[in-house]
Amino acid sequence: MLQHAYAMEQAGDTCHIYLEGSGDQKQASQLIERLFGYKFKYVSFGWQDIQTVDIAVATIWYSAIIVRNLPFDCIRCYFVQDYEAMFNPMGDAYLLAENSYRYGLIPITIGRWLKHELGKRFQVPAYHFDFGADQNIYRPLEEKRHEQSICFIYQLDKPRRCSHIGLEALGIVKHRRPDVQIYLFGSSPQDKGHIWFEHQHLGLLSLEECNSLYNRCTIGLCLSSSNPSRIPFEMMAAGLPLVELWRDNNFYDLPPEAVSLSDQTPESLAEAMLLLLDNPEERERMSQAGIEYMAVRTLQNETDTVLEAFSKLKQGVFPQLEPDLPLYNKPPITADCRRDSVPDLAYSHIPRPAYSRFQSLPLPLRNLLRRCYRKVRRFLMEG
Repeated sequence: MLQHAYAMEQAGDTCHIYLEGSGDQKQASQLIERLFGYKFKYVSFGWQDIQTVDIAVATIWYSAIIVRNLPFDCIRCYFVQDYEAMFNPMGDAYLLAENSYRYGLIPITIGRWLKHELGKRFQVPAYHFDFGADQNIYRPLEEKRHEQSICFIYQLDKPRRCSHIGLEALGIVKHRRPDVQIYLFGSSPQDKGHIWFEHQHLGLLSLEECNSLYNRCTIGLCLSSSNPSRIPFEMMAAGLPLVELWRDNNFYDLPPEAVSLSDQTPESLAEAMLLLLDNPEERERMSQAGIEYMAVRTLQNETDTVLEAFSKLKQGVFPQLEPDLPLYNKPPITADCRRDSVPDLAYSHIPRPAYSRFQSLPLPLRNLLRRCYRKVRRFLMEG
């Protein structure tokens, strides 16, 4: 968001950034500069007193209604980076997030899938820009890949990253190929939870360290069950073959030449990685295809496309509802998950609801515990 706002200012526009929440207004601009390196003259805390502008841009689902209700005429836009309804259980928050696409704002989406989804579900036309990568950071290095290894973006705090499914798949790979090195990154090692196979948790990495990791590894595993992450595109720019989920959200932005999309079961993901581990020629072909695909998808290309969209809107040119065709056209990698030769240990760590342990107890013991609970509860209430 700030990258594109900064590009607008460099092009001659004046941007006023309104931060969610409250704080010392004198420190607002310094806060953005300290955290992200961008210097803006006009930065404020709070959404209560937005000044008259030519273009107003919502950046999260619950800010869309703020932009919709602004008491002055302006071009009302919506910078959509993900299908945010999917961040919530099905209920109020899910439906309210979907409602934000119905407010008449003009979306500018990152990637083609979100543009497709808004058009298909809500008949809302949108501008879009393709995922890019910083070519000054994410690029092939001279060092060669000497080890068979897999790196996995592991973020337990983001359910859409499917950390548990990824671990199950890696556990199968590690069982069948004990010599393969497993690297986890993207979160604090203190919050990694229980991981039952040998691995290295690298924690939070700098951008340069990420690129070095992508150049060192044989395969990248990055799972996203909503809009694609930016990470697969950075992996491709570094020449790293990639395994992802064969789901609708990945069909419109990931190229079949550089990415292997797998069915969503751990067994299928493991099969996709094992096939690549055993086929160095295919990995080399995918590596070159990824580099070529990303060669024109730079951060500059992103900002140029966004600036062009705003320029069209200023001229009264609005997006049209047009169908998008999927980019990925291969069938998924699949494996039979009904029975497998991997020991039960590899499957014993799937997260279960908290009450499942109680339900697994013998019925007489469950009844006894229920009676004890009722008596203790009654005693506490009467006491």
